[in-house]
Amino acid sequence: MPENALFDKPSLFLICLSVAFGSPVFGCRAQSSGPLAAHRSGNPAFPGWYADPEGAVFGKRFWIFPTYSASYGEQTFFDAFSSPDLVTWTKHSRILGTNTVSWAHRAMWAPSVVEKGGRYYFFFGANDIQNDRQIGGIGIAVADRPDGPYHDYLGKPLIERFHNGAQPIDQYAFKDRDGKYYLIYGGWRHCNIVPLQDDFRAVQPFSDGGIFKEITPEGYVEGPFMFIRNGKYYLMWSEGGWTGPDYSVAYAMSGSLLGPFKRIAKILQQDPSVATGAGHHSVIKLPVKDEYYIVYHRRPLGETDGNHRVVCVDRMEFDDQGLIKPVKITFEGVDRVNP
Repeated sequence: MPENALFDKPSLFLICLSVAFGSPVFGCRAQSSGPLAAHRSGNPAFPGWYADPEGAVFGKRFWIFPTYSASYGEQTFFDAFSSPDLVTWTKHSRILGTNTVSWAHRAMWAPSVVEKGGRYYFFFGANDIQNDRQIGGIGIAVADRPDGPYHDYLGKPLIERFHNGAQPIDQYAFKDRDGKYYLIYGGWRHCNIVPLQDDFRAVQPFSDGGIFKEITPEGYVEGPFMFIRNGKYYLMWSEGGWTGPDYSVAYAMSGSLLGPFKRIAKILQQDPSVATGAGHHSVIKLPVKDEYYIVYHRRPLGETDGNHRVVCVDRMEFDDQGLIKPVKITFEGVDRVNP
């Protein structure tokens, strides 16, 4: 697929083609269902095997930074996708990879990208380390544009050891109300939060002297995400096994950054009529509206390859008490919208 290829995906209906005389189905394709189709994104949002998507708004464009979904040895680079409206997507190929990160050689995962001081900081996991003797963990790259090219910022991992039992992966760079940044991260059923220095070159202690604080809620497995709405901190995470149909997203709320976070409910999961393994998500909020979109990956029906994951976007809504309503995963996706 060429760099900067455009995808304008209308709302979908599936036309399943079969060979005559009882032959099995051999293919499906998406097609416009009428004049309103161009106003819907469709799901998947764009072609290709991708997972762990981070959604963001930079300027007048939406961005999605996903994991390239393949065997660990092939996960050596990141692509990105941008859109003016959540419908038409532009691919930005290989914006970061092992060619510019000397210590990373496999399993580059789950990016989180923030803008600070006119530069873009790209946090990522690499090498899938299993203990403190291996090289890898959470790294950081930097660029002058959201589409890169990104270059290694530190020349080494930012977090390269296990703390509180948390594998150093699946980091989310969170900006608190006072402008302070934190990393919320962790695999192996442990979730940590740690403050970042202003220049992102190191972690630093909390005001009480502690550094890596565990905030693991019940049911947590991996993939944390946090946002603030109406004064409440929402902590979200993935549950279940990433290759299985039970992969899903749950959440908790607290009045404090550090919790405690008590699990409330599962809000994203498989629909046997649509897709399985819906999980490892992020959330996009429109800058000037109280409107939210959940960006996640899922596995197409009937697919047995664990790496066949695709990125989708659906609406995320709240009830009158501020609780997140269960998300309906769809083929249609979301309406065209401007950031």
